[in-house]
Amino acid sequence: MDFGFTTAEEEFRARIRAELRGTEIQAALAGLPDDNVGGAELQRLHLLLGERNLLAPQWPAEYGGLGLPFNFGGIVTEELARAGVPETLHISTVQIVGQFLLAIGNREQKLRHLPPIARGEHFVSVLYTEPGTGCDIGSLTTVAQPAGDGFRLTGTKVFSLKTHLAAYSLCAARTGEGDTRYAGITLFMVDMATPGISVSPIPTIWDEPFYRVELDGAFVPADCVLGRPGEGWALLSKGLPIERNGLDYYLKAERWFEAALACLAEQYPVPRDASDSVLELIGRNSASLHASHLLAWDVLGQIKADKVDETSAAIARYHAGELAGSIARWAGSVPTAAQRAAGGLAAVLDEGYLEAPGVTLSAGTSEMMLQLVAAAIDRAGQEN
Repeated sequence: MDFGFTTAEEEFRARIRAELRGTEIQAALAGLPDDNVGGAELQRLHLLLGERNLLAPQWPAEYGGLGLPFNFGGIVTEELARAGVPETLHISTVQIVGQFLLAIGNREQKLRHLPPIARGEHFVSVLYTEPGTGCDIGSLTTVAQPAGDGFRLTGTKVFSLKTHLAAYSLCAARTGEGDTRYAGITLFMVDMATPGISVSPIPTIWDEPFYRVELDGAFVPADCVLGRPGEGWALLSKGLPIERNGLDYYLKAERWFEAALACLAEQYPVPRDASDSVLELIGRNSASLHASHLLAWDVLGQIKADKVDETSAAIARYHAGELAGSIARWAGSVPTAAQRAAGGLAAVLDEGYLEAPGVTLSAGTSEMMLQLVAAAIDRAGQEN
């Protein structure tokens, strides 16, 4: 594991920070709505980021990037989040779907989808989860029936984010059966403007709603299939570690921790005046954040070297999700009544407190991550 960044990486980070402090981007950030839903304002921001090659610099130039190493994309993810760019669209569109397409899509599909993503013109959502099935893709019931030179998709997907802005969605559907419940699953890049697709919000206690997508015989051309029909689970097994590097949840935890520290600094101008229990929590959370950061970058380094270990990814995802939830719950209790009345940092912590239950569920529940780790330990024991 490399515990530091190279000179080239640090120089790149400095350039990204300077770009994000520019007048246009700062004005676009200031114009974002407080409710974290976003529409035209968020689209304008992503167009500005795309113009400056701040979305996918790690992609090859022919697909809209700068041809930089994969880990430079992680630096961009960190700096966008720290600058206040809402992370949902970037994580879903670039780091999950875009990176997945880069790995498994054919050249035509890459040329069709990746350049508009890199330019900030297209957003993409993920349609895996269904009512009653949770994160278990092997239990999905959405079907894709052959129809002429394509398929007709029928089913319901839930709990996707920013889907009201998505031009396309990565959708898992069942095209057949097999020896296991994971057989016969196929992946599609679905045009969200297709007749037969409807999108509606699912209200939550959090400001940002989830979305429900109804697929009513929506036609998807055959050239929108990723890989071959029926091999979707094998492709997802290769792509999920990219999604589970834990960096996104580390960044949430970092933001909430720093907001809590700022509130505490107002309460205790002299740090030693804080109680021992408060100081202990600060120390423990700070150490855990450093550990989470290292775990995430270890996975990113594996991806860069094309040696992804799903167990390492599961550990990083588990640690980051549990830590983010723990910090959010603690930090939510930090602001005083006066700080809450003033909003600002307290509002950030309230937002984190409401989001806390979800950070152990997305991209695979904590229980699923523990199951993957336990299975790896069991295999290692049998081999020895």
